[in-house]
Amino acid sequence: MGQPDRSVNRYRIGEAAAMLGVSADTMRRWVDAGRLAAERDEHGHRIIAGAKLAAFARELARPENAEAEGRPSSARNRFPGIVTDVVLGDVAAQVEIQAGPFRVVSLISRDSAEELGLVPGAPATAVIKSTNVVIERS
Repeated sequence: MGQPDRSVNRYRIGEAAAMLGVSADTMRRWVDAGRLAAERDEHGHRIIAGAKLAAFARELARPENAEAEGRPSSARNRFPGIVTDVVLGDVAAQVEIQAGPFRVVSLISRDSAEELGLVPGAPATAVIKSTNVVIERS
């Protein structure tokens, strides 16, 4: 199985906001301020490229850039977010997800990563059970 096409991961403002755990208004302000690039689709809606959103999520997660407002609090073991990095080995893959303020890294099989189409910018959910982390494509 070949590498998935990275260009297919594009998000509207509300979708991107949900992945980062902020409001759509906050996302619009970030775009308007030039912190995150967005384009307009054929209907005039703002669209953010998945790879750009992933890079922005990584930057937001840096301790010196963390914001006190708009961070989700989760009492459950499912963390929806965006894939920010995938390192493919011969047998295994290291997958990093930014889920709101949470950075989750998991080691899964290379086959699973490829079957799920996990690439930077793809939506995914980290499911945590005890010491095991399962990655699901959203």
